[in-house]
Amino acid sequence: MGHVRRDYGMVLAWAAGTLAVDQAAKWAVSRWLGPGESVGVAGRLIRLTHVTNPGAAFGLFQGRQELFVAATLLVFVLAVVMAGRVGPKSGLALAGLGLAAGGAAGNLVDRLRTGSVIDFIDLSVWPVFNLADTGIVVGVALLFWYLVRHHAPAVSAEGDSRSRS
Repeated sequence: MGHVRRDYGMVLAWAAGTLAVDQAAKWAVSRWLGPGESVGVAGRLIRLTHVTNPGAAFGLFQGRQELFVAATLLVFVLAVVMAGRVGPKSGLALAGLGLAAGGAAGNLVDRLRTGSVIDFIDLSVWPVFNLADTGIVVGVALLFWYLVRHHAPAVSAEGDSRSRS
């Protein structure tokens, strides 16, 4: 039972860290750049551009706050359920759960506070995003990797499926 508490603690630590770093970065961008202002960080490759997004990725679902709150609550419920199931040797999966939950929380805080999300990482070839979005994407990628690696059936040379345990 001790490993379950440790697992939840690890998820919570990753979520809290992701939320804190995301909110600190958004605070700094809001303080130093006015809406629409942009400054180069790595030449033309990376810019900090202060924009707000009342919708989801790519500006979808604008004005649907109830949808975003429900999606964030779903992420939290899934993180709690999965943290109890992935086991004590799955640090990357637990980190993934925490990153996704912390990222969802970071964007939810913005939505509840201002009605929109603060975005600022501008790669010029992709819509502007933030550290919460990065946490969600990296977290989901880690979870996907864990699930494929630990729960997909292995195929032997003879072509039969065998479970990896």
